[in-house]
Amino acid sequence: MKVGVPTEIKTDEYRVALTPVGVRELVEHGHEVLIQSGAGDGSSISDGDYAAQGAQIAPDAAAVFGDADMILGVKEPQPEEVKMLRKDQMLFTYLHLAPVPELAQALVESGATCIAYETVEDPQGRLPLLAPMSEIAGKLATQSGAFMLEKPMGGRGMLLGGVPGVAAANVMVIGGGVVGLNAANIAIGMQADTFVFDMSIPRLRDLESIFDGRASTVHSSTLAIEQLLPNVDLVIGSVLVHGAKAPHVISREQLQLMKPGTVLVDVAIDQGGCFETSKPTTHSDPTYEVDGILHYCVANMPGAVPITATYALTNATLPYVLMLADHGVKEACRLDPGLSPGVNVAKGKITNQPVAEAVGLEYHAPFKLL
Repeated sequence: MKVGVPTEIKTDEYRVALTPVGVRELVEHGHEVLIQSGAGDGSSISDGDYAAQGAQIAPDAAAVFGDADMILGVKEPQPEEVKMLRKDQMLFTYLHLAPVPELAQALVESGATCIAYETVEDPQGRLPLLAPMSEIAGKLATQSGAFMLEKPMGGRGMLLGGVPGVAAANVMVIGGGVVGLNAANIAIGMQADTFVFDMSIPRLRDLESIFDGRASTVHSSTLAIEQLLPNVDLVIGSVLVHGAKAPHVISREQLQLMKPGTVLVDVAIDQGGCFETSKPTTHSDPTYEVDGILHYCVANMPGAVPITATYALTNATLPYVLMLADHGVKEACRLDPGLSPGVNVAKGKITNQPVAEAVGLEYHAPFKLL
């Protein structure tokens, strides 16, 4: 199989979908690898690094899309990339289709088989290809939120950890999954007073044990959130529903409960955002203000640390890439049933039920189409 890696063209995206390690493994499995010239530059990987492991360097994206059987990406394909997809191709990347029905429709019309990193599951129902980026995004959420709390950035002018004689900031983390755990760990490390909200009592028990009394865990409800909002300085939204749009956990009306200059960081923005007032932003222009509250809603947060993120991503995706390249999508899904929910689009149909419901298209079982 010919595996193609184009340069990412989403705004402020510096990651690449494959490292030289991945090239070496694919070549040793008997596959060809096409890397667009310069694709690894943002992650400090040169064309020479790829070529040394057996990759062919393609001059442009058209050459990659035109020759490859499987396209590996990081972010969702941009309109000009969707136009280059073929019916006989596989696309393996983050898709996050729930909040963008127009992209879902375009991929349906392409006829390509589109597999989303973020809906692939392991035997325990976890999301192994989303986890590494969630870990990075969680750490960055607190780091970025702390920076945005500084007065010149539009925040309240609070130091997250305080100093002797001056109280630390209060950090609210809504959602205790991988993102929330990592966000809270950084907030604790920066000596903030940290509160983690989740609806699952078993998960709260796990977090209580992990934090060992260094953070407060709270059963999440509308009232519980409202009661703490007047006292918080930084809110990190990390709510995830597999494949579906994120629910709104803070409404515009509830912004009135918060102090001016409070910072909201919406890590769920890829899935539509978990604050009613959220809209996607970029690393170049990361924030905006609504009713005196600063919003940070960068849609590709791990892209800010591409060296860390690129290697973490390939570590997670490579076994699946090899399986797809070795066996094709149908046999790979049979060998690893967790790949099946990753198939979002096949044969011109939506094949992931939460995605189908979110974008308003009919759901079709993937095995019947593949």
